[in-house]
Amino acid sequence: MNVTLLSAQTVDSTMVSTTIATDSAANNESILLNKSSASPLISTAVDTTALFADYIIKKPEVDTSAMYKSATYYFMLFFLVCVFVAIIGKVLHVYELSREMQGNKDAFNWRRLQGVFFVFALLIGLYGVYWSYTVHGPMSINESGSVHGERIDFIFNITLIITSIVFILTHILLFGFAYKYRGFDNKKAHFYPHNNALERIWTVVPAIVLTVLVIFGFFTWRGITNVSEEDQKKALSIEVVGEQFKWNIRYAGGDNQLGNKSYKLTSPTNGLGINYKDQKSWDDRLGGEIVIPVNRSVRVTVGSKDVLHSFYIPTLRVQINAVPGMPTYFQFTPRYTTAEMREKRNDPTFDYILLCAKICGSGHYNMQTKVRIVTESEYQEWLAKQPLYYNDDVKKEMQQMTERTIKVGENNKMAINKEVYK
Repeated sequence: MNVTLLSAQTVDSTMVSTTIATDSAANNESILLNKSSASPLISTAVDTTALFADYIIKKPEVDTSAMYKSATYYFMLFFLVCVFVAIIGKVLHVYELSREMQGNKDAFNWRRLQGVFFVFALLIGLYGVYWSYTVHGPMSINESGSVHGERIDFIFNITLIITSIVFILTHILLFGFAYKYRGFDNKKAHFYPHNNALERIWTVVPAIVLTVLVIFGFFTWRGITNVSEEDQKKALSIEVVGEQFKWNIRYAGGDNQLGNKSYKLTSPTNGLGINYKDQKSWDDRLGGEIVIPVNRSVRVTVGSKDVLHSFYIPTLRVQINAVPGMPTYFQFTPRYTTAEMREKRNDPTFDYILLCAKICGSGHYNMQTKVRIVTESEYQEWLAKQPLYYNDDVKKEMQQMTERTIKVGENNKMAINKEVYK
């Protein structure tokens, strides 16, 4: 009896607790539902995306622009195009075989297709010639900024016209004949072994034309580079020495004569090895850039301290090699100032630039120096501000060298005297 009572009480208490828990959950749910109707459960006043932005794992951005500049990328692209063309060819070949198995031998006329391709290639090539003359030509070829440049441009244009005419005519004949004489089943090829007249024409005519162009070019170049001694003395004297990877510029002083130099005299304060015992070097000036007066002849002495360089100012049509141990010369006369050339080209950022036309090492691209062409008064004002090569540091170094030489001489005399009196 007691056991029964106890178990009944236990069941009643369990049921009561379960009922209370159920009622409590129902009340809480109703409260939450009532609150959600009035206001959201999660506050929208705080931007949680921005708050936890630092904790979100972002995919790193990869710069793939360099890939499209590499030769490997274009090689692979060309390879894939070739594979695609090969697949198309194989598909067409299978199509031909299937047609032949069905008794249709004239499945596909490849000769006609190839002839059409030749005509299409000819049209594309002729348009490329037109584009080169009308678009690319004006971008790369502009009016010369020097007097002698007109002669260079003239012979260049003559050569370009002749070669363009020959190029167009030969390609029209080449592709035209390939189309006209494509294979036909009802025609037989004619064997044409020899023709002396044609061989004379295509041998003699090009030889004459090329000989005339070479002779014309030789006398043009000779007229530019072979300058009389009188004109050399009148010209403004400048020295430009190349080294990896910069240009060193030296202006002659009031005597318009550059001092002598020797590689044996090269030192930290005398990078060009100038011989300061030569009084002509005492008024030579260091130029941070090349500044030239307009309409005045300029004679540039070009050299190199290490490897082969090339002194090249394209807009002025100036180019001469800079050879180690052997000075070269180029004399020219600019006819437009930098400001005038900017107006002529309608380009306010234009500058004459000195470049190196030889691949002289890893920093070859960096061998650039601005060339300013100004009026005579502007040039004289600029030159007066340039420092002398023969400065206090050089004088101090020369004095120390002289003292060391005297001291070494005295020591040698003392050693000789000791040997004599032994």
